[in-house]
Amino acid sequence: MGVPPAGGGGSAAAADRRLGWLLLAPTLVILLAVTAFPLAYNLWNSVRHVELADPTVSGFAGLGNYREVFADPAFRQALLRTLVYTAVSVFTQMIAGLVVALVLHRPFRGRGWVRAAVLVPWAVPTVVAATSWKTMLDPQTGFVNQALSALNLPGADTNWLGGEWTAWVAIGITDAWKTVPFVAIILLAGLQVIPDELYEAARIDGANAWQAFWRVTLPLLKPALLVALIFRTLSALLVFDVVFILTGGGPGSTTETLSYINWREFLVETNFGTGGAVSVVLVVLSLLVAAGYVRIFRSDNGDGGDSSREATR
Repeated sequence: MGVPPAGGGGSAAAADRRLGWLLLAPTLVILLAVTAFPLAYNLWNSVRHVELADPTVSGFAGLGNYREVFADPAFRQALLRTLVYTAVSVFTQMIAGLVVALVLHRPFRGRGWVRAAVLVPWAVPTVVAATSWKTMLDPQTGFVNQALSALNLPGADTNWLGGEWTAWVAIGITDAWKTVPFVAIILLAGLQVIPDELYEAARIDGANAWQAFWRVTLPLLKPALLVALIFRTLSALLVFDVVFILTGGGPGSTTETLSYINWREFLVETNFGTGGAVSVVLVVLSLLVAAGYVRIFRSDNGDGGDSSREATR
């Protein structure tokens, strides 16, 4: 066998990289056209005066649109609501999704059918899901109040979408019904790649179920948790369709979110300048959250590996 020429490995690697970029080029072009152009267009609009209802208003605004947006009490209140809703919904839905994933991970009769059934809410379009829940929450003819009345439980006369807190509860339940299965499936995929030998070693070393979960399952589930957290948090930050269908931002403006404000600025007020500024705020907020998650999980990787190794000693 001949000895490969010096430097051959480097040139082959470079050729592989060029081939990889060449194969990715069509996808990158499509992604740039679909995402980069609208983002750049919104960024450009956010520093200009653009009002379709008044074509005479035009020109460079600089940071004026951003100052106008942050000076608006409705925007500040919507920002606070969005952040609180994101924190509460992500926390509760991640726990619920983890519980569902742990249940589906255990062997039992009919597990395949149950896994398929769990996916049904996630497969239902959000518009259909929100409309169905709005019908069920109707105070006169809805299934929810009728069931509470039949069981003699409190809340049978509640107008769920007529009060601020009850409306947020309705939004949270509707959103959770659809998205918890998505979180559960992601975490279930992470659970299935954890070797059973680690749990066997933990049992031999005297670890109970909680210790095995804390020292083995959670550290090795961090990649799946990161994916689920990022997707779920970004979805909660951008929540719009559930709010639009269930409450329309009401009662009053008590359930308006940032995305709802963004929709109103663009399509109701036709003010593309302030609408672009709200869009940019949403993008920056989403990027900061995603970067924060990645930083936190990356800094914990070493600790997670040490914890999982300790459980097997």
